[in-house]
Amino acid sequence: MFQPNMFDSHHHLLDMAHKTLENEMDLIGDDEYESKSGTDIMEAPSGDDQDPNQRPKKKRYHRHTQHQIQEMESFFNECPHPDDKQRKELGRRLGLEPLQVKFWFQNKRTQMKAQHERHENTQLRNENDKLREDNIRYKEALTNATCPSCGGPAAIGEMSFDEQHLRIENARLREEIDRISGIASKYAGKPMLSYPHLSPGGGASRSLDLGVGSFGGQVGIGREVFGAADLLRSVSGPTEADKPVIIELAVAAMEELIRMAQAGEPLWIPSISNGAEILSEEEYGTTFPRGIGPKPLGLISEASRESAVVIMNHINLVEILMDVNQWSSVFASIVSRAVTVEVLSTGVAGNHNGALQVMTAEFQVPSPLVPTRENYFVRYCKQHTDGTWAVVDVSLDNLMPTSISRCRRRPSGCLIQELPNGYSKVTWVEHVEIDDRAVHSIYKPLVNSGLAFGAKRWVATLDRQCERLASVMANNISAGDAGVISSPEGRKSMLKLAERMVMSFCSGVGASTAHTWTTLSGSGADDVRVMTRKSMDDPGRPPGFVLSAATSFWLPVSPKRVFDFLRDENSRSQWDILSNGGLVQEMAHIANGRDPGNSVSLLRVNSANSSQSNMLILQESSTDATGSYVMYAPVDIRAMNVVLSGGDPDYLALLPSGFAILPDGPSNEAGGVPEVVGSGGSLLTVAFQILVDSVPTAKLSLASVTTVNSLIKCTVERIKGAVICDTVV
Repeated sequence: MFQPNMFDSHHHLLDMAHKTLENEMDLIGDDEYESKSGTDIMEAPSGDDQDPNQRPKKKRYHRHTQHQIQEMESFFNECPHPDDKQRKELGRRLGLEPLQVKFWFQNKRTQMKAQHERHENTQLRNENDKLREDNIRYKEALTNATCPSCGGPAAIGEMSFDEQHLRIENARLREEIDRISGIASKYAGKPMLSYPHLSPGGGASRSLDLGVGSFGGQVGIGREVFGAADLLRSVSGPTEADKPVIIELAVAAMEELIRMAQAGEPLWIPSISNGAEILSEEEYGTTFPRGIGPKPLGLISEASRESAVVIMNHINLVEILMDVNQWSSVFASIVSRAVTVEVLSTGVAGNHNGALQVMTAEFQVPSPLVPTRENYFVRYCKQHTDGTWAVVDVSLDNLMPTSISRCRRRPSGCLIQELPNGYSKVTWVEHVEIDDRAVHSIYKPLVNSGLAFGAKRWVATLDRQCERLASVMANNISAGDAGVISSPEGRKSMLKLAERMVMSFCSGVGASTAHTWTTLSGSGADDVRVMTRKSMDDPGRPPGFVLSAATSFWLPVSPKRVFDFLRDENSRSQWDILSNGGLVQEMAHIANGRDPGNSVSLLRVNSANSSQSNMLILQESSTDATGSYVMYAPVDIRAMNVVLSGGDPDYLALLPSGFAILPDGPSNEAGGVPEVVGSGGSLLTVAFQILVDSVPTAKLSLASVTTVNSLIKCTVERIKGAVICDTVV
């Protein structure tokens, strides 16, 4: 939570960025804001003129000249939407940067538009009130519904209102209210309204109707994911008055990132124990005295730096980082959700030099036991010299709808240097302040080591994904696969299908605010978390009512041993109940990197059960220094034949299950069998998705919960028995 002096520290940040801004981009707004603070570049008084016992004097501003304003007014009357070329020419003629001209025109258009919006704003507010009244009326109708036969209270199934339709309608109303409230706040200058009574069940979830009161001594078996509190969706874009401040913050963050990426001791101190670099907080505070303000009370600092050479052109890397869809896909195991709220600048035509965008993102560890980290931040991209680029993120906490933040992102990002033959050197800096008290105890060593959210994980994931992308571009088909994969197009289609499977698995296994996991205790395995999803009109998922279940636990076995056991088709029958003890044969294999564990496979289960004789399994396994995954999904043999022939894989329905295998902390160089968490063992997450009913509106039954509970319990016991016994022997 921000302290009162945070706003004073923000002014110090503006002072720090002053000289840089004069050389790179003058942020003077338009004439509308010349009478307001925060839009012109402020000139701070010298240190000798300041009295530490008094508040700083009002700062003086550099303003547009009358001639510049008149020229831009005249141009605006002819063309209110100049393109890049026109802005550049006008800026050259008036002695202004193109970005200054861009924001002057944006502000001017906002002025003109606001005059026409007031009447519409009144109408929107009236509609907003009407929607609220309708929603309250619907809720009252549900609460007071009576049985038409006896006049008594109605059960859900007897209501005259269709519950599912009401839920869909309420979701639509809630989104409409958010949209209207956002527009109203933009033009009325008031904060967004909040309607807590609209959240179903009074919270982030709604109890499922199981027809039972308790199970195993635990009240409430499962919860339905519907309308979860979603900070990422509710954040509105910055106001016009905020944009100059955001740019100043981004420029200062870029300068800090470059220095953090290139500095050595005493800012970064090598660790004696594991060779990692540790940031000296005292030296950091001295080197960057202003920054984004002091660390909020209750948060701890996490800082790390890592470098690697990756097989990708530097321009392509920049493109991935500045495209939210590509970024989310490449870092699917880390970024559970991401949205570009607003693009402030697209940069120089033809590349992303100077690109600036406001974003929200949620970062995860693949386990329900580690809370996700949400950030609202600005991302800034800049080319510094030929072949050297930098992309930096920094939090915009002071612009968020709420002042409460569990995670604050100090300048973080990467420096990218061009190398010969299509390679690049990436230096990554990750620096956050976080409240990690909700992390489960078995994951504490991993999080504290920096392997969970730190720079090493980002770089290792990027390196592995660059190898995967290089594999996708290849056209070779191994001799052993020629009878299964008939063409390079078939190979690409299979890899594309596997990529969707990976993204689906990663998005559903963590503790995202888009999910609501409910603990199913007393399961025999460690605590199992369950949730339900309804799939409708999604060609990539089978339609119906889906139950997801996951559990995380510690194993006194190295991550490599667990990974090799789970990915090997020859040992699959030891843990996979669905294979029913049948022989599993690998039909096709596509290598995805240097490590033999990085691959996509198509498996056939040859079972004695005739109903499973033609069962196919698509599997992808991946591993790097920070974690490993084995993800798989049963696939229809006819649909898979279409994919292998080069057909579109987007319409093949998948419900991926699998495993996430993480180290339990820094590596244990002593070797041997660990006895405690943090001594070289593994943190294993097991996750299943099961189609409970092909009807999306079906209810979750006790039998379904019992089935998935037994499946998880049996799988966990089989894995423990196999890998622990084998290791001891």
